[in-house]
Amino acid sequence: MEMSPKQIVNELDRYIIGQDEAKRAVAIALRNRYRRSKLPEAMRQEITPKNIIMKGPTGVGKTEIARRLAKLVKAPFVKVEATKFTEVGYVGRDVESMVRDLVEVSVRLVKEEKMSEVEGKSREIAEKKICDALLAAKKRENNDTPEEILRESLLTDIRSGKLDEHILELEIAEQPKPMEIMPGVGAEINLGSIFGDFMPKKKKKRKIRVKDALKLLIIEESEKQIDNDAISSEGILRAEEQGIIFIDEIDKIASKGSSNGPDVSREGVQRDILPIVEGCTVNTKYGAIKTDFILFIASGAFHVASMSDLIPELQGRFPIRVELNSLTYDDFVKILIQPENAITKQYQAMLRVDNINLEFSRDGIEEISRIAALENETSEDIGARRLYTVMESLLDDVSFNASGDHPLIDITINKSYVTEHMSKQVKDLDLKKYIL
Repeated sequence: MEMSPKQIVNELDRYIIGQDEAKRAVAIALRNRYRRSKLPEAMRQEITPKNIIMKGPTGVGKTEIARRLAKLVKAPFVKVEATKFTEVGYVGRDVESMVRDLVEVSVRLVKEEKMSEVEGKSREIAEKKICDALLAAKKRENNDTPEEILRESLLTDIRSGKLDEHILELEIAEQPKPMEIMPGVGAEINLGSIFGDFMPKKKKKRKIRVKDALKLLIIEESEKQIDNDAISSEGILRAEEQGIIFIDEIDKIASKGSSNGPDVSREGVQRDILPIVEGCTVNTKYGAIKTDFILFIASGAFHVASMSDLIPELQGRFPIRVELNSLTYDDFVKILIQPENAITKQYQAMLRVDNINLEFSRDGIEEISRIAALENETSEDIGARRLYTVMESLLDDVSFNASGDHPLIDITINKSYVTEHMSKQVKDLDLKKYIL
């Protein structure tokens, strides 16, 4: 990863509006990983990530910043909610499951990379197998044509997609399902892998479309060419060195200092999370993983509890603290226009499927933003998620009546369209302003 912190922030700006302080913090944390990787081994072992805790209301971009950051560097990433965990001895998910989930993601990432490396060779083998399966029928139809010419013709048709919907009968290897022998601990046993060296894989005849058979055979052939033990080892290493765990709703397990009731369990969860953040070894079905160098990003609204209500040891493990701001009218206008995945673009693309050409005028976008900002002020502040609520209500009629069996229809979402279709909501919002 050779991007500078400024370049990382510029990439995040493509998808997330505002929150410069948080973007800056995660960009530095990411660059520090690269800097650490260039140091001698002895010094590298001494440098641990500086974990980050984000404070801000829901829907302002906390999770999106962490998710986009992980995508940017193709790092293993998991999001967990602190409220899903319970203290040891109680029913619920144990905190170590977040690390096992991270390893699962990491191993899958590595496996996908290795599978894509051998895909070309696997595709050739798969195409030949399908060609062999189709050849007998082709010979009966064309008795006089030499086999080589028939084979070449079939391969050309398979590669061009001409035979995608053709049904053929093919033997496909069955994948044995792993059984969990210790629930919640990540210990699994795969009977197929135990007896694989002594017994051939069970195959089953299936009637299947050519395009589906091609996918299955490519996977089957790729599996033969990759080393699963090496993938597991690399997956664990990548999770250790590059993994990011995002712990959401950490404020919900902050206690206010009482010594009984639900606060006891909340503090217990914090104490269970502490060794994982400090650095410990967790056993997974792929092997043991050290959590010392995983980057932890925690977040919460902290409306009722404050960061100082977390146990001191846990506070000390999140030295970088950033506050995210509530979104304003101006932010909403930018969110609807600027990001590459702006929701206006999403709705345009979806409705285009049903022959609706949707256009948003500037005054229409400003009116949508005004309504969203006003709703957040007069009711619960749910940040950018409010835009989805407003847009769904605004486009309800269009979404319901569009069917694709009509010619292309142009619809412009301007201020008058928004006012007309959101009149009831706007009236209710205007009344709320005067109700104490």
